[in-house]
Amino acid sequence: MHAVIESGGKQYRVSPGDKVTIERLDVESGTTVEFSRVLLVEDDAAIEVGHPTVPGARVVGHVLGHDRGEKLVVFRFKAKARYRRRTGHRQSRTHVRVTEIQRS
Repeated sequence: MHAVIESGGKQYRVSPGDKVTIERLDVESGTTVEFSRVLLVEDDAAIEVGHPTVPGARVVGHVLGHDRGEKLVVFRFKAKARYRRRTGHRQSRTHVRVTEIQRS
């Protein structure tokens, strides 16, 4: 069984037992989180596509922890103008283990 969920403006294809790294959620580590924006649910028998979401479907997961991603270097440069700016960015993220996909 698979599902496509939306979190943080991005879409993820998940199935029970998967570990997913998503943008940071404001929940404690070790708690249960529920994703109600389920765009597609697929099992062996049928595929159900939402318009835009599947009514009554939800994905339940367990929050494993939080961390920050690798550093991205952002370098701005303008030729012949002596303009150089070097900055960095690290995205905060959450690790979630998907436990079940529920349908109504």
